[in-house]
Amino acid sequence: MSDTMLPDEFADCEPFAAKWCIATEAARYAERLNSTMTEMQAFYDAMYPRVRDAMAHLDKFSLHELPERELNLLRLVYSLIMVSLPVEVWQQPKVIDSGTAYFDRHLEPTP
Repeated sequence: MSDTMLPDEFADCEPFAAKWCIATEAARYAERLNSTMTEMQAFYDAMYPRVRDAMAHLDKFSLHELPERELNLLRLVYSLIMVSLPVEVWQQPKVIDSGTAYFDRHLEPTP
């Protein structure tokens, strides 16, 4: 039995799986706030070039019947989305000029 979290085709992204394959949006946001820009930049640099390959791979499966490794890959894509604005625009984990404002979502997309 393999101890990898991602499909074999995405072995290059495996070093980021343990940290960024996160099940909920709230937990992904919390991880973003607790991460350094260096950590987010490294994840972004590794995952962004692979996102089209990831989506093409995931399109081979039913969204609601994803095997565990594919579900982890989808969660990795979700985390990439979560860190994209901090990396591309803000250069900081928090939303610029947001002070202590926080929006807590109670519903999120599935899976």
